[in-house]
Amino acid sequence: MTAPKVSVIIPCYNLGRYLDEAVDSVLAQSFQDFEIVIVDDGSTDPATCRFLADYRKPRTRIVRSENHGLPAAKNLGVAHTTGPYICALDADDRADPKLLERSVAALDEDPSLAFVSHWLRTFGDETKDWTPVSCDLPALLDMNTVNGAALVRRKAIEAVGGGFDETMRDGCEDWDLWITLVERGFRGRILPEVLYYYRRRAGSMSKLMVRGDGHLRLYRFLAQKHADSYREHVSALLVRREVDICNLRRHVHDLELEYHRWMAPEIAKQRDDAAVRERKLARDRTHLEAALEVARTRAFELDAALNHARSEGDALRQSMSWRITAPLRAVYERLLFLKGPRREP
Repeated sequence: MTAPKVSVIIPCYNLGRYLDEAVDSVLAQSFQDFEIVIVDDGSTDPATCRFLADYRKPRTRIVRSENHGLPAAKNLGVAHTTGPYICALDADDRADPKLLERSVAALDEDPSLAFVSHWLRTFGDETKDWTPVSCDLPALLDMNTVNGAALVRRKAIEAVGGGFDETMRDGCEDWDLWITLVERGFRGRILPEVLYYYRRRAGSMSKLMVRGDGHLRLYRFLAQKHADSYREHVSALLVRREVDICNLRRHVHDLELEYHRWMAPEIAKQRDDAAVRERKLARDRTHLEAALEVARTRAFELDAALNHARSEGDALRQSMSWRITAPLRAVYERLLFLKGPRREP
């Protein structure tokens, strides 16, 4: 039986909810000479386990193992496939329909190429295009400019030891492979078109890797593992870093200018609104103070009238007429008491 041209390896650890999208994106390729091997890296998620138990798709097989990490899962997939070209597709990502066609054509056209990468577009939590231009050794020592799903020749992988470094369970195992290939004299190419869709989500390895000092530790590991290459290219790396810093500073400056251009009208509007509110508050305060003064004057007048009424009452009680009429008032009050409350007939 003739081996397929491309072996697509899809490592999967607890990502069953995305896996069907990844597989369907391969089945929808314009280039159809491929096989798909899903490597279940010891998934523990019940939903993923149920999904994989009955999963059936054309040209798709499932290989199961205990959980040994992403690099080991990729190596297991390589061992269970036969295609001369290998593509490692993440279980939560999607391939553009032209990915295999464009990449296979480039490898077939130039036998000196060991791998062919591409641009990608992120989706999910964020959307942006990733458009690297170079994958020579200085570029790769600086940063990973090759996507993990780049097509690579099986013979090239075998020539450098057979696969991915299984100690790199926290990520960047593909970056390490690209550096190793180029160190050994192999060459790669980046196709300048978006051929891959990379999902950004909470809990993904790419997000966990940049949390804290994760990326720094991985970069230090790569620098130690490929120490000779880093020493040889340290000057070029320093220049690249300086260029990056200058570009970042210019970008920050542009952002600051854009921020001020965007904020200036808003700040002016807020200042005008504040001035209007201050004037209104000043008018309201004047009105309130006037009303308070009127209320104080009225209260003083009422207090004076009350005091006057009390004085007149006291004077009346002390007068001769008040004492003379006291018996009459007593008789009147007695009659009212005897009469009692008036009852309705």
